[in-house]
Amino acid sequence: MSAVWLNMLGVVCAPGQGRAALRDAVFNATAPTGVAASELATPGHPTALGVVPGVLPSLDDMPVALRGRNNALLRAALQPIRQDIDAAIERFGADRVAVVLGSSTSGVGESEAAHRHLLQHGNWPPQFHYTQQEMGTPAAFLARELGVRGPSHVISTACSSSAKAMASAARLLRAGIVDAVVTGGADSLCRFTVAGFTSLGSVSVQRCNPFSRNRNGINIGEGAALFLMTREPGPVRLAGWGETSDAHHMSAPDPEGKGAERAINEALQRAGLAASDIGYLNLHGTATPQNDAMEAGAVARTFGLELPCSSTKPLTGHALGAAGAIEAAICWLALADHPGHRLPPHWWDGEADPALAPIHLVQPGEASATPLQYALSQSFAFGGSNAALVFGAG
Repeated sequence: MSAVWLNMLGVVCAPGQGRAALRDAVFNATAPTGVAASELATPGHPTALGVVPGVLPSLDDMPVALRGRNNALLRAALQPIRQDIDAAIERFGADRVAVVLGSSTSGVGESEAAHRHLLQHGNWPPQFHYTQQEMGTPAAFLARELGVRGPSHVISTACSSSAKAMASAARLLRAGIVDAVVTGGADSLCRFTVAGFTSLGSVSVQRCNPFSRNRNGINIGEGAALFLMTREPGPVRLAGWGETSDAHHMSAPDPEGKGAERAINEALQRAGLAASDIGYLNLHGTATPQNDAMEAGAVARTFGLELPCSSTKPLTGHALGAAGAIEAAICWLALADHPGHRLPPHWWDGEADPALAPIHLVQPGEASATPLQYALSQSFAFGGSNAALVFGAG
């Protein structure tokens, strides 16, 4: 089967807007950045969140139904790579370019604000349209923005959404249905998400502390990451992917991690690799007691205890439906745009949980001895939806 390449990367997340901002944060060995205390989703109660800084692009040129923070994040991620995508559309034709994204919030934040307006004023605000919150809206926005007419859809499977979207995009290319796909994901912060995870006792008010004995929950984040995926050689290859569903519980992972292991092994098999070929692993690493316990065991059984691993959620927050794409972007940087072969560090308090397998967590400033050839990123979602992506250097 033909190889699938990630030719270009555009990204916005808590460390900043643009590839350089994420690279500087990911390979910084001094201190973690990105996640910070905010009252955006919890008025009067500062909570650590991964909020995208700065002003986002205006969407005033779009119909009301396509406006909202989620789509503004997509436009911000798109801007640096727009010229390259336009060139691909010119080369292949608008009918041969698809849009496949992952999201879990879409325009829920706009619906929240509109409902508060309704309660206060007795009418819906003019800047609100109910379709802003539909899950397919991000893909409809991006297809209109780019003028493409290929397949266009959104996958919404909670925290595995955009990882699964990238696998779906690769299948479209390998089937010959299209010649290019704009793929990735976007999620924007909203009170609904933070309140939901808080009700589960899963939110930390301080920077999250994955795999520590003191871990006590996640930091919700937001962001968007987009790739131009084609069969044309580029800096990074999507070498393999694996997807499973263990349906163990609505919100808790299977403690034995069997579905997670199957997804990882399926991705390795599709890539034609052994576990020993992977040089870096981006952990799901939510810093919740159950996820980290399951994941540490699955990693130890599959890869042993020496593979360099890190959770990058203390930098980005957990961007939910966008997490898989943002963490794919971090793997892309580790393979193609890194300073001195540095690996993404694992920021935590250093207090290991003796109940967890002692996997190798990357120290700040740690680098690979040789140029990194393969990286793997894994995403585990509510309902037992598991996804793993393998990336190879070009």
